[in-house]
Formats: sequence, structure tokens, C-alpha cells
Amino acid sequence: MKEKEILDAIKKIVTPYTQRKEGLENFSQKTDFIKDLEVNSANLVDVILDVEDEFNIEIDNESMEGMLTVGDAKNIIERKLASA
Repeated sequence: MKEKEILDAIKKIVTPYTQRKEGLENFSQKTDFIKDLEVNSANLVDVILDVEDEFNIEIDNESMEGMLTVGDAKNIIERKLASA
């Protein structure tokens, strides 16, 4: 799966949970889920569950804690897909 496809899928997943829509206009690997998109912590769990479903992977607690930005999420997804 290409990097752009992963980023597009992440954007699609987080959009319904985003409180600050302006954050989506500048969506990049540096986008912070909490600071830039204002996704609250309860919805962040939903984002992770949706990512797991979308990519058919399982994200462990350690990886979950490190998933603060879009780039972090992309790297975790790529790692999980590579080891699947």
C-alpha cells in the first residue's frame, strides 16, 4: 500500500471525529490528532479501532501510546502491514 493511500485513509477515518476542521485543510504527517484536529481522547480510541478495521491490523497498547501524529499512525500501519 502506498504512503498516499495510507494518509488518505487516515484522513477519512479522523474526519468525523475532528472538532477543528481547519486542521484537515493542512493535513500532513505532522498533523497532531489532539492539538491540530482537537480529537478528544475518547474519540482517539475510536480512531484506533477504525484504523485496525480499515487496515486489518491490531495495534498494541505501546504503539497506541505513540500514535500522536498522522505520521506516527502511518509508520505504525506500515510496520504492521509489513509484518503481517
